[in-house]
Amino acid sequence: METNLREPETSTTVRPLTAGQRVARAARNGGRPTLEFTERVPYDTYVHASTLHTLQQPLSDDPGEMSFLVVSQIMELYFGLTCHELRQAQRDLRADRVWAALAPLRRATLHLEGLNAAWRGLRWMTPADFNRFRNLLGEGSGFQSAMYRHLEFLLGLRDPALIRPFRRQEQVHADLRAALAVPSLWDDVVALLARHGHDLPADLLARDVTDEHQPHPAVEAAWVRVYADSGPDNHLRMLGEALTGVAEEFGDWRWNHLKAVQRTMGAKVGSGGSAGLAWLQRSMARVVFPELWSARTAM
Repeated sequence: METNLREPETSTTVRPLTAGQRVARAARNGGRPTLEFTERVPYDTYVHASTLHTLQQPLSDDPGEMSFLVVSQIMELYFGLTCHELRQAQRDLRADRVWAALAPLRRATLHLEGLNAAWRGLRWMTPADFNRFRNLLGEGSGFQSAMYRHLEFLLGLRDPALIRPFRRQEQVHADLRAALAVPSLWDDVVALLARHGHDLPADLLARDVTDEHQPHPAVEAAWVRVYADSGPDNHLRMLGEALTGVAEEFGDWRWNHLKAVQRTMGAKVGSGGSAGLAWLQRSMARVVFPELWSARTAM
């Protein structure tokens, strides 16, 4: 389910060029870039850059607010892109294409690295800087990001109560309900381990996927066995390492989020009504792909 795709804004499409057409155009231009077009610039037709640059609408005249707004939007795009990659990995794993799943998982790890790097654009912000426009946000909070909830649900962090804020946005709410009703990426990994001969209890494989996965010793034991084979063709071990990269970068993002809140707000109540710093500290105790980490003690 792709929730972040939208219909094109106009009927204008990018016209694909063959290799021969590109060579002919370069020769006609004498090696210089094309500067005249009969319609919309092809780059803008594809990227919609002119639309992107209209989406920043600060609520104050404070110059620092633009940094906060743009970084928030960049993070939203990375949330959606990471979800896109994880869903592709799920499709591959469900079809037992383990090798194929490695590529989207590795791309997801790189996207999460980009997501983490986005925090650097807000390192300048002190409490005084944030307070110049914070009150204008009202109850607006990153806690209310629907795409971040999709990312959490995909990673196996599930709490049905967290979709309640979206009840008045029917399509957003429906998409989140649907995301809760299907297995997470970790559920699909556990099912894959069972199909590859690892002895996992039937009740674990048939559990209610709307509930958050709880660590299970049989899953931990399966990973210990997987890692015991250090052969170059052990695709399950490679899968474990690719998943570890995703979990590690996501954990770093949560830690960077906590540090950013601590730096700009201290222990103040969050604008969305949460306990702010304390809420983030508690959320970090929920581990992504838990048995993949606990198994390392027994390896």
